[in-house]
Amino acid sequence: MTSTNFRPKYVSYDVYGTLINFNIYPTTQRLLDGRIPDEQWLAFKKIFRAYRFDEVNGDYTPYEQILQDAFDRACKRFGVGPTPGAGAELAEAVRNSGAHEDVPAALKLQGDNYKLVALSNADNSFLDISIPKLGAEWHAVFTAEQARAYKPRLQAFEYMLDTLNAKPEDFLHVSSHPLYDHIPMYNLGFRDLVMLDRGAEPFAPGYNIFTVKSLDELNKHLGL
Repeated sequence: MTSTNFRPKYVSYDVYGTLINFNIYPTTQRLLDGRIPDEQWLAFKKIFRAYRFDEVNGDYTPYEQILQDAFDRACKRFGVGPTPGAGAELAEAVRNSGAHEDVPAALKLQGDNYKLVALSNADNSFLDISIPKLGAEWHAVFTAEQARAYKPRLQAFEYMLDTLNAKPEDFLHVSSHPLYDHIPMYNLGFRDLVMLDRGAEPFAPGYNIFTVKSLDELNKHLGL
């Protein structure tokens, strides 16, 4: 995707991390205060991320439970007992997160010219709060709760396709998460894939992923 003549039917987005500044780590650190040595924090953060990915590969459960189970599994690895209520506090941190600074104006411009679609790894109640923070008009917002599956499970993407009666070639998809979005979508036949680089995940060569640093940069490629 390098030409300003390219015009997809839909521009679809991951939401948390890509558009919303997903930052649950201050809450995570507070929940761990005095329970693990400071020098173990980065290792805990890494394994907590890994367990969140592992949890969403199973059967659908509410996102708050995903956070609770992943946190407790990470704690167990570090010799820390379960933390009742951790999922609720982490979920609240997600709901309180705001948009990345480059998002509202650029996304509004996209929404004025393209049909925007969100496919998010959260429940309806999260998107009801987060989508209005993005400042754009949306053609459709799909959640893991609706699909009964989280990305990277193909069922999540199939739900989007089936609901819109669309094909993979109808989409330009934007995400900061190759593991959750780009790789499974490529395997399902999507080819117009954009990584909005937020510095959160490594690149995934070989999956036809076009990289941009901001939505303003993407808008230039979309001829806006």
